Amino acid sequence: MTIERELAGLGGPIPAGLTESVALGTGLAEGYDLYPSAVGEVVVTFNPEGVSTLDLAEGDYLDRFYRRTGKTLIRAEAPRAWARHLPTSIEAGTPGKVPVDLRPLTRFQAQVLRVTSQIPRGEVRPYRWLAKEVLSPRATRAVGSVMSHNPIPLILPCHRVVRSDGHMGNYSLGGPHLKLHLLEHEGADPARLERLARAQVKVQGDMETRVFCLPSCHVVRSARRVVDFGDPAEAHEEGFVPCGQCRPV
Repeated sequence: MTIERELAGLGGPIPAGLTESVALGTGLAEGYDLYPSAVGEVVVTFNPEGVSTLDLAEGDYLDRFYRRTGKTLIRAEAPRAWARHLPTSIEAGTPGKVPVDLRPLTRFQAQVLRVTSQIPRGEVRPYRWLAKEVLSPRATRAVGSVMSHNPIPLILPCHRVVRSDGHMGNYSLGGPHLKLHLLEHEGADPARLERLARAQVKVQGDMETRVFCLPSCHVVRSARRVVDFGDPAEAHEEGFVPCGQCRPV
């Protein structure tokens, strides 16, 4: 069936008589569908390369997408090869078997988001950690900018990235209250992390193993006796060694 004129108006002109399947297959338009999530219904857009954006299904999300991309959205089913994995990816906070389309991004931006997708559920990492992981330790501000413009939140879990001082910070998908809700949903205990940030605790050590970790790391959270440190250098001075799981900075 051909695209109706009112649908084309949502995303700019499309040649008359063009079928929806051709528009989707050639990239003149993108598909979308609605999915449940921990923060309410979300709209996921996709093309033959993979998921391209994720947004809250609130207000005129079709118009928001067009303003950002200049493309029309067509309600459609995601490609059969990975459509069934999308709900799992949204809930788990990782792409998993779902491809993501990062072509509009720079190499640095895409690299930062790929590393972000590796942050374990229920844990957080500061900007400076991401900067170090992508071998650009001075790029903490640039990392923050990538987080604020992440096109595929929830699946590329920027809600698990916090400020370098440990405070939770803002969140592009609906604001900081949704970030706190997501972290609570995942068991990260953001209230505890905020208390540690106010106390300027950057890492914590397991008194028995003499390993120090970022405060949200599951390794130190399972420890029976924990000591707080202001930074990794202080932990090193006390004879602690860095955790190989969270690689604290």
